[in-house]
Amino acid sequence: MDSTVKIRAGAPLQVEPLTLHHVGFVVESIAEVGHYFARSVGARWDGKVSCDPLQEADVAFLWNDGAGCPMIELVQPSGSASPLHRFLKRGGGLHHLCYEVDSLQIQLESSRLSGALIVKPPLPAVAFGGRCIAWVYTRQKLLLEYLER
Repeated sequence: MDSTVKIRAGAPLQVEPLTLHHVGFVVESIAEVGHYFARSVGARWDGKVSCDPLQEADVAFLWNDGAGCPMIELVQPSGSASPLHRFLKRGGGLHHLCYEVDSLQIQLESSRLSGALIVKPPLPAVAFGGRCIAWVYTRQKLLLEYLER
C-alpha cells in the first residue's frame, strides 16, 4: 500500500494510513474505576497513571494482548481548571478516538479542508514519551486525537 500523500486539485488531502491507537473514556477517578473497568472489558492495567500538565489530565492505559487491538485510555481531570470537568458534569464516558498518523501537519490540513475545527494544535504528550498530539472536532461532532508516529 502506498502511504504517500495524494493531492488532487479541489480535493481534500488523502492521508494514509490511520491506525486506531486508543479509545478515550473520561472518568472521575482512575484509581477508583481502573481495575473494574479493565476487568469489564477483558483488559489489563498495570496501575500506572501519568499526569500531563499541558493536557490538564491524568491518564492510564488498559490493553489486551490481541494483535491489532487498540488500547483504552482512562482520563481524569488533573486540576480545577481542566476542561474535562465540563464533560464529567454531563456524566463522563466515551470521549474520543485517537489515531496514529505519519504527519500531524498533513492530517490537520486534511481535517481543516474537510471542515473540522482544530481544537488544540500539536503539543508534546507525557503519556506518549513526548510524541506530539493534536485535537480535532469534526462536523459530525466527534472528538479526534491524532498522535504522530
